[in-house]
Amino acid sequence: MSARSQFAASPAPRALDDDLPVAKAFAWFLAAALAITGFRVWALSVNATDLFFDEAQYWAWGQEPAFGYYSKPPLIAWLIRATVEVCGVSPFCVRVWSPLTYVVTAAGVFAAAAQLYRARVALWSAIAMLLLPGVSLSAGIASTDVPLLAAWAWGLAAFVWLWRGGGWPAALLLGLAIGIGLNAKYAMAYFVLCAIVYAAISTDGRRLVLSAPFAAAVAVGLALIVPNLWWNAETGFATFAHTADNAKWGGQLGNPAKALEFFAAQFGVFGPIMFGALLVICWRAWREGLSREDTLLFAFALPVIVIVAVQAFISRAHANWAAVSYVAATILVTATMLRDSAWRARYGSAALHAGIAIALAAGAAFAPMLGKLEFAGRSFANPYARTLGWSELAAAIDARVDRDVAANGEVAAIMTNTRALSAQLIYYLRDEGRPIVAWRGPQPAKDHFAMTRAYAGTAPEPVMLVANGREPPAGILRYFSQAMPVDVFTITADGARPRTVSLVRLSGFKGY
Repeated sequence: MSARSQFAASPAPRALDDDLPVAKAFAWFLAAALAITGFRVWALSVNATDLFFDEAQYWAWGQEPAFGYYSKPPLIAWLIRATVEVCGVSPFCVRVWSPLTYVVTAAGVFAAAAQLYRARVALWSAIAMLLLPGVSLSAGIASTDVPLLAAWAWGLAAFVWLWRGGGWPAALLLGLAIGIGLNAKYAMAYFVLCAIVYAAISTDGRRLVLSAPFAAAVAVGLALIVPNLWWNAETGFATFAHTADNAKWGGQLGNPAKALEFFAAQFGVFGPIMFGALLVICWRAWREGLSREDTLLFAFALPVIVIVAVQAFISRAHANWAAVSYVAATILVTATMLRDSAWRARYGSAALHAGIAIALAAGAAFAPMLGKLEFAGRSFANPYARTLGWSELAAAIDARVDRDVAANGEVAAIMTNTRALSAQLIYYLRDEGRPIVAWRGPQPAKDHFAMTRAYAGTAPEPVMLVANGREPPAGILRYFSQAMPVDVFTITADGARPRTVSLVRLSGFKGY
């Protein structure tokens, strides 16, 4: 049988000389993690950006604990709720759990690598994971990828433990990781798919995937997602519908430019040296085959990248959709660099990634100033523009509503027409006492606020419509017998995108 058809049939890699004890390596990892995470927590404390509307949305979800939400499973809302109960409701507190969770992720990488190779590989793999450019970016925001990657890393560690004969304890850990990951993001389902790919290319994989402990692990994982499935069943499978809609297969199919864009973005997510090394490993796998250990990691590194690249070609894909691939890929690339004594690539990559981490932290700290920068006579769009100006906009809206109330009487609620406005006003006007409702109309809900806070005419009137743009949507006004324009204004905070909103006092709801 050729190496191309059976990776595991290839010879073992060159030995990795290592006299570093695992306990000492783990201590060095903890010291590095403390330094990196301490820097990231400090960077969050001087971060000058507002919450992005996705982050504000997750905070709002956490105020109403449930087993599911319109577009995502519930774990991120629970994590944010738990954090703000201890820390407070500032943007810092909404985000601070992210860098802390990445320590858990890196520990999972250490555990997987230590079982597959030696302590030195585990140490450098865990540090490399903490320094990946994609990790440095997401460690500064509240994102569903953060708990997903932690669950994936410990799932991989448990899978390797099971592969090494860990039996039922390993199966239980694997099941818990799968279940927790599914409650973070449905992309955790890729883990089982990668295990199947491993079974297809390896005799070891077939024995493991067809074993009773692995089946039990999958069963435990599915059991942990049952409450979310039940919530979906009661809400018309809202999250599944959103996930399918997010793929956008209903539009133009066949976009090679999107596929190339996604592929190029992976050099940024994983780092140019690391992703280049991964491509070299893929070429070697085709030409020479891989060791048993490398084959296992290869099966958990490549399939998701290929699947998402195909999705990008069919329609579109965001750069982070293949993020789970880089848990195994980090170990695989690090082990290969150590085996090949590629110290220049290893240290060069670490230095580059550390520089990127510092640049991202500095960019967030000085984000309002970046919109004023010019180079060679050209001005550049602020990369943080989407996370600036929201607090100013909310304050301006609140002040204008207060002035209208003083002149024309109280309003019963503020009504928004977009998910972004709903999320930001719910967060930034949380202490003002006025309820925030969402316009849904007669159509099915398109976001969680339209599903749970939809204006249905049963609330007291009048309501103050806050809508994007200079002209309030006629499709909303026609449902009311009285519509009194209040104001149109634009907020341009330093470095932020200009945001124009119109305010209209509405009463006399006619029904749908």
